[in-house]
Amino acid sequence: MTPAARLQSAIELVDAIVAAARDAGPAADTVIAGYFKTRRYAGSGDRRAIRELVYRAIRRAGERPETGRAAMVGLGEGDAGLRSLFDGSPHGPAPIGPDEPASPASLAPAWLAPKLGHVDVAALLERAPMDLRVNALKASRDDVLDELPGAVPTQFAPHGARLGEPLPIEQHPLWRDGAVEVQDEGSQLIALACGAAPGQTIIDLCAGAGGKTLALAADMGGEGRLIACDTDRARLSRLPPRAGRAGATHIETRLLDPGREAEALADLAGVADCVLVDAPCSGTGTWRRNPEARWRLTPERVARLTALQVRLIALAATLVRPGGRLVYAVCSLLDEEGADQLAAFLDAHPAWRAARPFPSPGTDRGAGVLLSPGADGTDGFFVARLERPC
Repeated sequence: MTPAARLQSAIELVDAIVAAARDAGPAADTVIAGYFKTRRYAGSGDRRAIRELVYRAIRRAGERPETGRAAMVGLGEGDAGLRSLFDGSPHGPAPIGPDEPASPASLAPAWLAPKLGHVDVAALLERAPMDLRVNALKASRDDVLDELPGAVPTQFAPHGARLGEPLPIEQHPLWRDGAVEVQDEGSQLIALACGAAPGQTIIDLCAGAGGKTLALAADMGGEGRLIACDTDRARLSRLPPRAGRAGATHIETRLLDPGREAEALADLAGVADCVLVDAPCSGTGTWRRNPEARWRLTPERVARLTALQVRLIALAATLVRPGGRLVYAVCSLLDEEGADQLAAFLDAHPAWRAARPFPSPGTDRGAGVLLSPGADGTDGFFVARLERPC
């Protein structure tokens, strides 16, 4: 493909990603994979170059652009080489008109930017490293580091390894044998905050596909009771094969009916040593991996999510035994989803006490800790650990 043809493909892809963000469609990486699946003529070099252009344009535009072309015209501001590719050549984009609109550069949507004044937003848009969690049921971190040249131990997570360059880990024997899972260091720290140990009863209330469930299973050494719950059948169905590969044979799964979760969990009331609530949230802490997520957020969506979070924390509290723990986490940097939620819970439950979820890293934020790419090198998370009185 010519450079101009690559640019035209990038424009088409951004158009598709804009449409998906507007219509609650698939994420950018899924859109890109589908695009190339039907365009076999694009070689590996073409795909890399096009993907690079697409993500540069996405990271530059905090507001959702009107079109892919407007996004690329904006990206070309100050880049004479890129602008020269708007040359009208076969399979390339038409020349830029004298008054053609360009998407402006910004870090976040205008309504959201003031809510992020306490973090380095620019760091949220840098490329994320690839972190692995070593499955202690199958391997040691030293063994894994020996198998992955260039990998180094994560700074804070005791079972983490950070790769120097991303690699197709699912093709590696370590992954196929269940020795490693892809998991950001911050996410690993959330599981660590639960203090899971052999013989305990642990509930992962919003387990999804089970990334943190598997980390908890390893910390429990395969002993005890671990219940993974979710309302999303498709996501939860991905956990059993992952657990089988990891050798985590003691995980129970429960598919919950939205709005009727308490009924399905009635037998677990007051028995859990720890309940993890990794709640649905805005995802503002994961923009390094999904920068187009900024285009999906609205004040109304955040309001719906915060209402759900309130309900989930209240439900989780009923499942914790006296002297047990509740760990609340969101991959969000918004106070209304983090510190404000915990403040409201503690106001309503004054006998509960907050404890720092882990010694380091993180910045204290209300009753919890804030992890962020700029300060800690992890994805953005709010994490809090609450203890029920005996």
